[in-house]
Amino acid sequence: MSNMMYACSILYKTQLPFVLAFNKTDVVSHGFALEWMSDFEAFQRALQRQEESFMNSLMQSMSLVLDEFYAHLRVCGVSAMTGQGMDEFFDKIGEAVTEYYDEFRPNLQRQVEKKRQAEQEQKEEHLKRLMKDLAVSEGKEVDL
Repeated sequence: MSNMMYACSILYKTQLPFVLAFNKTDVVSHGFALEWMSDFEAFQRALQRQEESFMNSLMQSMSLVLDEFYAHLRVCGVSAMTGQGMDEFFDKIGEAVTEYYDEFRPNLQRQVEKKRQAEQEQKEEHLKRLMKDLAVSEGKEVDL
């Protein structure tokens, strides 16, 4: 759960496309995690089967936030040993690349241009103030 909270914070901060890959699916299926991610109540039931603790209570509270987070993730299970899920994994990576170029990159370019314009306006404002100060003093020494 703490890993998912960390991933959630990174995703919202960076706004980058995100792919979640469960590995070693040849050893243990990732089906239980997919169920928890898609069914809020199943996750709540799993938490209730554990002993009561602060972390358990926190996870129950935060699961509502994660429910929304999970709805927009690209998720797949993979096994390097058997190759299971690798085609799906590369498809998900391809989707993320497309999203990056279609959505993230243009937004990033707009932000960079906006920042550049703000810096240019700030430089012009500083230059105006300098020119005004020089005009007031008419180039003479000024007592400070």
